[in-house]
Amino acid sequence: MPKAERAGIQISFDDSGSGPPVVLTHSFLCSGEMWREQVPRLAENNRVINVDLRGHGLSSASATPFGLYDLVDDVVAVLDSLDIERAVWAGLSVGGMLSLRAALAVPERVAGLVLIDAHAGAEKLSRRFKYRVMAVMTRRFGLSPVMPAITRMMFGSTTRRRNPDLVNEWEEKFGAADVPSMLEYAGGLLHRDSILGRLGEISAPTLVVVGDEDTSLPPRYSEEIAAGITGARLVLVPGAGHLSALEQPEFVTDEMQRFLGSLQRGEYP
Repeated sequence: MPKAERAGIQISFDDSGSGPPVVLTHSFLCSGEMWREQVPRLAENNRVINVDLRGHGLSSASATPFGLYDLVDDVVAVLDSLDIERAVWAGLSVGGMLSLRAALAVPERVAGLVLIDAHAGAEKLSRRFKYRVMAVMTRRFGLSPVMPAITRMMFGSTTRRRNPDLVNEWEEKFGAADVPSMLEYAGGLLHRDSILGRLGEISAPTLVVVGDEDTSLPPRYSEEIAAGITGARLVLVPGAGHLSALEQPEFVTDEMQRFLGSLQRGEYP
């Protein structure tokens, strides 16, 4: 896979298809493989840039502090390496959070937004305490002791019940994550800024998608985003938790294709 470099970090990505560019960014503990069901179909009509965020997949580990705006700059470095001026930014969870900030920090690079299971607010104090406890356990013992909690946060009850093979596959991938990098991610997420008051500044066409069983970032957070961005459309994914693009891939891909098609036809407000 090709790589772009920023500040000594190698950012791995895959480049497929042709047409208006779309850049995909994934959830914490995942990688670009999370989009494996979406990429082939999206690449039929779009150029798809599928990024492994730092510390994930084939990208460099990152054991020094960083935040969501650093991830924005990483993705911009990827686009620069490909001479892509503007793209639709499609992200799930962390990917959605960084895409929102890209629309504020570098709006000239953002042709549209697909925000999946995302949040525009700061982390709540009660959840900060919970995640700090998980981080302490992870630092001392690795990810194994917290894996049951991670699984419940990532997958909805329907997926855990009906598709245990998918859950087991991704538990193995979570367990192979670079722990120092994940701890730095946790720190950046716990201390992220709230941009709820700035959503009205975003003018990019926006699709907001969320699993109806997402307990990690529940649907009300996506409702806030959709209400705050003029013209945004909200879609609820039935039978999906936080990793809705993995849990209900056909449904999510259909919605993404519909949105991207409307942009190409100039139909989106």
